[in-house]
Amino acid sequence: LLASLPLQMMLYFNLYYFPVWFLGEGTMLQLKYQLLPQHYQFLLIAAFLILSLAEGSRLYLGYVGNLQEK
Repeated sequence: LLASLPLQMMLYFNLYYFPVWFLGEGTMLQLKYQLLPQHYQFLLIAAFLILSLAEGSRLYLGYVGNLQEK
């Protein structure tokens, strides 16, 4: 089996777009945080952390899995 070039290219570009998304989403969350009820504040922080961790692990596992052909 060979490594998938289209998958590797998507992972490569996503690696550079992820920090842009992270900073943009973090900035928007900070700006609207004070205007939201407390339960929405908790839900937004939890969703932001879960999505960030999931995306980081997805990128890592994608690189490792594609390059090692797993």
